[in-house]
Amino acid sequence: MTIRAAQVPTKPNAPTTTWSSSTNIVTISWVKPNDGGRPITGYSVQVLKSDGVTYTAPVGYCNTASSTATTCTIPASALRTTPFSLNWGTSVFAKVAAINSLGYSQYSDAGNGAVIITSPDPPTNLSENFAQKTKTQIGITWSPPSFNGGSTIQSYRLYMAIEGQSFSIIDSAVTTTSYLISGLTTGTKY
Repeated sequence: MTIRAAQVPTKPNAPTTTWSSSTNIVTISWVKPNDGGRPITGYSVQVLKSDGVTYTAPVGYCNTASSTATTCTIPASALRTTPFSLNWGTSVFAKVAAINSLGYSQYSDAGNGAVIITSPDPPTNLSENFAQKTKTQIGITWSPPSFNGGSTIQSYRLYMAIEGQSFSIIDSAVTTTSYLISGLTTGTKY
């Protein structure tokens, strides 16, 4: 006769954290570990706070202690306030423990950190570079935005319109803070 002794679940593998900039939500997902001989009844999720040392449960989110789902979501607004106080551009690290009727597993290692980012502010100080002005071209310059959204500015998209008409893109991959617009028509207001 074989008797199997039950135990707490095994330590889960590190969860994965992903960021959706369209919804401003971090999704934490993990794989169900071995249940230790008793069904898993829930999970405990913890997220790293801005101090870079302390993990805490996202109260009101990822309430998985009574759920067997292996994914949960947290809005950026919850991560940016107390107790987490994460800044834009910060990586989000999470740990998870599995629960069965005998107790909690060990917490997993920290999962990869999705970086929470948002749209940057608009550039500032748009001005004409008079040294480049001719009858058919103008040079423009601008300053980077004061807030970059938590990520390095990769490029700028430039729009231009003839007076009274709609704006259209003239370049969508400008990597500097200056641009020479050529092919203009003398006497036309842009």
